[in-house]
Amino acid sequence: MPLDFTAIDFETANGSPASPCAVGLVKVRDAKIVDTFAVLIQPPSPNDWFSEHNIKVHGIRPSDVIDAPTWAEALDLMLHFIDGDDLVAHNAGFDMGVLRASAGLINAPLPSLNYACSLMISRKTYNLESYRLNAVAYAIGHEEFDHHDALADSDACARVIIHAADRHGVDSLAELAAAVKHEIKAL
Repeated sequence: MPLDFTAIDFETANGSPASPCAVGLVKVRDAKIVDTFAVLIQPPSPNDWFSEHNIKVHGIRPSDVIDAPTWAEALDLMLHFIDGDDLVAHNAGFDMGVLRASAGLINAPLPSLNYACSLMISRKTYNLESYRLNAVAYAIGHEEFDHHDALADSDACARVIIHAADRHGVDSLAELAAAVKHEIKAL
């Protein structure tokens, strides 16, 4: 079984998990990045406001999403791109929480998807002082990326998983999860 998955990263407009304002997706086939998708999103009401804290983190402002797809439109585009792949995110609880809460807010059904967490996999693969995405990316030699840009973060996450699989000598996400005793969970 080859190392196939889609890495995902959300940025949110405020503290609500149901306030996605950007998503980045990176498709991996046979341990190689083969496609990417990124889009700014109009956060769904009533979470369609931006906190100053979140703006400072990712730099996305309300004016940036005026002409962006609605959450419903973005979700359709995302699910088409994901096409049933297993998902991987760094601190997956956050990103899966955004996906669940935002879909629930608009009563959109989600397909059966599985996911793994590159943060948890990193903790069992590398000996680092910090396991923040940028620290892990730097440790594997991926130093030039715009941290907190959704596409750059999902790309870094994909590279971490590819590197970890190589380090453990495994060829699939399931084998990597087994090697580090990490449970691939159902969304």
